[in-house]
Amino acid sequence: MNAFLRDIPKAELHLHLEGTLEPELMFSIAQRNGISLPFESIESARNAYQFTDLQSFLDIYYAGANVLQTERDFYELTRAYFQKAARQNLRHVEIFFDPQTHTDRGIEFETVLNGIYYALKEAKSEFGISSKLILCFLRHLSADAAMATLEKAIFYQDKIVAVGLDSSEIGHPPAKFKTVFDRARQNGFLTVAHAGEEGPPEYIWQALELLKVSRIDHGVRCLEDEKLVERLHRDRIPLTVCPLSNIKLCVFDSIEKHNLKQLLDRGLCVTINSDDPAYFGGYVLENLEAVQTGLNLSRQDIVQLAKNSFTASFLPEDSKQAYLEEIDDFVASFSEVE
Repeated sequence: MNAFLRDIPKAELHLHLEGTLEPELMFSIAQRNGISLPFESIESARNAYQFTDLQSFLDIYYAGANVLQTERDFYELTRAYFQKAARQNLRHVEIFFDPQTHTDRGIEFETVLNGIYYALKEAKSEFGISSKLILCFLRHLSADAAMATLEKAIFYQDKIVAVGLDSSEIGHPPAKFKTVFDRARQNGFLTVAHAGEEGPPEYIWQALELLKVSRIDHGVRCLEDEKLVERLHRDRIPLTVCPLSNIKLCVFDSIEKHNLKQLLDRGLCVTINSDDPAYFGGYVLENLEAVQTGLNLSRQDIVQLAKNSFTASFLPEDSKQAYLEEIDDFVASFSEVE
């Protein structure tokens, strides 16, 4: 089963680039840029990755992101992720990045974008991994700040396909950003939003009704509202679920208590993602291994999750179909080998 999980073609749709900053790279970049870290060593950094909730994680997450200063830094960060993705046979990735985390520190928007985008192009040619870039607004900041960031992004629609909403969920409902998302859609951006992780099902409703999102990031609390589940099922709204993240941030007590299998059994379009893998203990493969073991998922469940990852993507329909056929071919060839 481990080889099956590793080698089946798959996509990742919920991945925060800043959350892929492994301690080794963090220390390397910090030394190059002359930045002091709140950790004495790589080991002490890893030991600090114990969280009680989303905010306790974000405090360390933003401290780590502070080392990122130059195009080279963002390029190296992005490339390191794709090297891992290639080893796990990810074929397509849709990456979140948080420009406000950097522009608020005086880093130019273009510095962030250019470093990331160069690595994306390189990953396509070197690893055969396609990608799309999603700009996320930090919801703990104001809607005006988000609008100012959107105004910059409008000039780079050839590089950015969608906008999203992340950071501290509680107390920052999607409704706060309705005007920003209206303008984003008017300018041709697709929209997604984190909702229903720590926040209530009402936040998922707001993301659907007010922000007109194509996907819900997380969304695991949807089962508390039967009408919401029916809506998600009817409209095939994908949920980009991040199991190890949910455990690390105490959304669920253990992987065995995660509701992923229930979501699948309700016929929802669920995908498996790593969220902030450097902090949460695993990339897509490790997340798949955890849920397969903890929830006793069948091979067919895994195939469905892999197919969902492509059908839920922002790829054109012909590309989606090609990947789905690739999965079928893989399953057939894998069975023959057995």
